[in-house]
Amino acid sequence: CLSKSPNKHNRLYMKARPFPDGLAEDIDKGEVSARQELKARARYLAEKYEWDVAEARKIWCFGPDGTGPNILTDITKGVQYLNEIKDSVVAGFQWATKEGALCEENMRGVRFDVHDVTLHADAIHRGGGQIIPTARRCLYASVLTAQPRLMEPIYLVEIQCPEQVVGGIYGVLNRKRGHVFEESQVAGTPMFVVKAYLPVNESFGFTADLRSNTGGQAFPQCVFDHWQILPGDPFDNSSRPSQVVAETRNHNGLKEGIPALDNFLDKL
Repeated sequence: CLSKSPNKHNRLYMKARPFPDGLAEDIDKGEVSARQELKARARYLAEKYEWDVAEARKIWCFGPDGTGPNILTDITKGVQYLNEIKDSVVAGFQWATKEGALCEENMRGVRFDVHDVTLHADAIHRGGGQIIPTARRCLYASVLTAQPRLMEPIYLVEIQCPEQVVGGIYGVLNRKRGHVFEESQVAGTPMFVVKAYLPVNESFGFTADLRSNTGGQAFPQCVFDHWQILPGDPFDNSSRPSQVVAETRNHNGLKEGIPALDNFLDKL
């Protein structure tokens, strides 16, 4: 995607793509981080995620907040004055990943590649005021053209209950888009432990629902476990993600509807 600076003298070309599975979690755990030694990190990314080693060495930063699960990579070849605008592009990246394109929430698991940059020869025309907003627009355009998806947080729920009410638990979980992945009996007792994943969004009223369906015999404990893609296209008005985007935008006090791509994408 191409975006031009307000004075039309600078151009940025970027592209967005999703992380391979597991990389965002590795960043959360600190296996891959901004403070790591450059070559060690590049080797790890190349071995585990099949990144190109040269590209992995040219990671500019992580974001949001310098540590988040999104990466900005410089894959340009021989661009003049590139180092002078690096800080501005990084600032735009931190801003864009903190307030994503769909509903100004954090982004997760996106890799941005800077493909090419055309800059004005005179330093006065390529200051932060020109580059930062341009970088942000370009990152937004890249995300919007890369089929973005919403992610929702998932709880790990552990429920203790007697055997006869296990059926009731399955009923409640199915209604709330949850799914059981483990069921075991506690040795020497009539109690069962059921473990399930439950979207945080569906967890409101879950405990009360469980109690009423099991005669108060099931005791749930919820703890955040992971993020998961919410199936469906946020641009399709009939889909669930599109509703969530509308609700979140409303909650964040933004104007209705995902901003149009034309706001961010420029033509040559």
